[in-house]
Amino acid sequence: MTLETSTKNALLARAAKYLPPEKVVLVSAAYDFAEHAHRGQQRASGEPFLEHPFQVACILAELQLDATALAAALLHDVPEDTPITLKQVGDAFGPDVAKLVDGVTKLGKLALPEPQERTKGAPREQQAENLRKMLVAMAEDLRVVFIKLADRLHNMRTLDALPAEKRASVSRETLEIYAPLAHRLGIWELKWQLEDLGFRHLEPEKYRYIAQLVAGKRTEREGLIADMITRIKSEFEKTGIDADVSGRPKHLFSVQQKVERYSAQGRRFNEIYDLLAMRVLVDNIGECYHALGIVHNIWHPIPSSFDDYIATPKPNGYQSLHTAVLYNGTTPLEIQIRTREMHSVAEYGVAAHWRYKESDRKGGSTEERIGWLRQLVDWHRELAGAEEFLESVKTDIFNDQVFVFTPKGEIKDLPRGATPLDFAYRVHTELGNRCLGAKINSRLVSLDYQLKNGDVVEIIVSKKDKGPSRDWLSQNLGYVHTSHARTKIRQYFKKQERAENIERGREMLDKELKHLGIALSNREELARFFKFESVDDFLAAIGYGDLSMQTITLRLAQEREPPHVTTAVAVKPIGNGVQVLGVGDLLTNLAGCCHPQPADSIVGYVTRSRGITVHRADCYNITHEDEKERLVSVAWGRAEASYPVAIQVEAWDRVGLVRDISTIVAEEKINITSMTVTENDDQTVSITLTVQTTGISQLSRLMSKVESTGGVVTVSRIEADGQGKSQNTA
Repeated sequence: MTLETSTKNALLARAAKYLPPEKVVLVSAAYDFAEHAHRGQQRASGEPFLEHPFQVACILAELQLDATALAAALLHDVPEDTPITLKQVGDAFGPDVAKLVDGVTKLGKLALPEPQERTKGAPREQQAENLRKMLVAMAEDLRVVFIKLADRLHNMRTLDALPAEKRASVSRETLEIYAPLAHRLGIWELKWQLEDLGFRHLEPEKYRYIAQLVAGKRTEREGLIADMITRIKSEFEKTGIDADVSGRPKHLFSVQQKVERYSAQGRRFNEIYDLLAMRVLVDNIGECYHALGIVHNIWHPIPSSFDDYIATPKPNGYQSLHTAVLYNGTTPLEIQIRTREMHSVAEYGVAAHWRYKESDRKGGSTEERIGWLRQLVDWHRELAGAEEFLESVKTDIFNDQVFVFTPKGEIKDLPRGATPLDFAYRVHTELGNRCLGAKINSRLVSLDYQLKNGDVVEIIVSKKDKGPSRDWLSQNLGYVHTSHARTKIRQYFKKQERAENIERGREMLDKELKHLGIALSNREELARFFKFESVDDFLAAIGYGDLSMQTITLRLAQEREPPHVTTAVAVKPIGNGVQVLGVGDLLTNLAGCCHPQPADSIVGYVTRSRGITVHRADCYNITHEDEKERLVSVAWGRAEASYPVAIQVEAWDRVGLVRDISTIVAEEKINITSMTVTENDDQTVSITLTVQTTGISQLSRLMSKVESTGGVVTVSRIEADGQGKSQNTA
């Protein structure tokens, strides 16, 4: 029997303990594929390359992960280290395996910057926490994180083959990133091994010292533990408690941390209670507390050493009773008491939860018992089996956050939807104020680009103190997403002269009103509505950005109701969203001369052959109509509809102008029904668009975005006389 066959059979035997035969076949096929792909390759240690993916798969088999995860573990280095592509892996084993392999590859490219590579900024501890979040956020499936943890564990076991500097770097990253991540996922079995191996390679002298301290009285401790186990099991048998009692090994990294804490408090090594430790496993929660009473009856408990993590679980779902007693009145001893289910969760964390269906409501569901995971995972099914559980943990983790890098490798977490400007203001207010543009992954992007996980963001700044643009505050344009950035921009403008803000606010309000063809007769009333004592205060708030034009536009749209009608006897909704009052079932059409929009004041004109034509109340054709008796009262109904409106764009002629405008209209999900382009003698063009919008709010947003397009001078709504009234320079 060859070495490969023996290794393969060992893995398959482990998998067969909990997987059905048809799933074991998948693992076997993945092993054969990986063995062929890596044939002839060696690791830095000199052993066959296949040994690494095999050991990773074995670690996951101990956690009893599903066949897809085991197959991905065997194949996770194939696309990176062999000529075989990810597509070929997917063709051979399906999209699920390929997706896991791809996820592990992507996570492998994330690393915490070394201290000498970092600039001033967030402390290394915060950077480590952000990277831990990023590892999970970038994984579309938690199994990717499990594979990555197992991959790191085997790499740590074979770290001796690397140079000392590299060993230290990998160990530091393991202690700061991967061991805490295993802890957050509750996988104790991986956590303590990662910690001890990292400690051993990063601080070998301290490691040897702690190992000698712990080993110094090992024979004595083992004898004491054996005596305690005999005593406690005897008492349990008297009360009918079926318990597994064992000595609990203490890993060295944890001892080192306690030694440092105790030294700081002036305490000695022999005062560490849990160097001598026992673990008691029982069937149910009631027996946990019963066993605790028996233990305290046998040995005197040490004051202030009891912790009830059953009633109050740790954030990663860990549950247990912890107590410390004095054996024979002199020797401190820590005892942990938990159910067998709790023990499985304590050892294997998330990967263990599939074994247990939801408990009764009195004890709380599995979801209720997992604090941190409740924030991370959207449970979709009862936890009836490994396949179901792992299918249920497709990641909804940090779905409201994105994690991006600075050019120096620092990680910033921002809300999903954040832009380069939000990033700039998060780093430093002055960086935001002087921002001219941004590069994402070395590629220029627009300032309204939405950041994605893993993006490297570089801000291009002005050498002069130019200050932010007021356009950044426009919600229509989408330049900033976070309230932090918006507040910083407003603070900048608040520092400007009040007279300048008032004038700027007046310009912005007039511009918006002209855009929409709205005549506002009473600014005092509008100012009072927004709770300003004077029009100047109102205009100043617009000027420095405290009050957005979108908010004002929505208010104006609500106020523009049809005139009061006293003769109404019936209201009938018509298909185009217009209600005709006081008449029967007549055909209605929207006038092509003024293109009325919802929230415009409207009036109907009874034609001789085409039913009722609906005009804006201020339409030239209506105000100059001689036969007033043909005018009827109409109102906007509730029907969802879109309405044609004509707008005119004046711009400098350039390549791609029409394309850019069309793209903006399409992104707003607005349809263009007609477009004409007229070239002028002064190298400008006049573009007339007829678009279908749902109302003034959407029209306002569209016109703002079009006006911000490069080369555009003015955008205006075409009035009844066919002329645009807005002459504001963009």
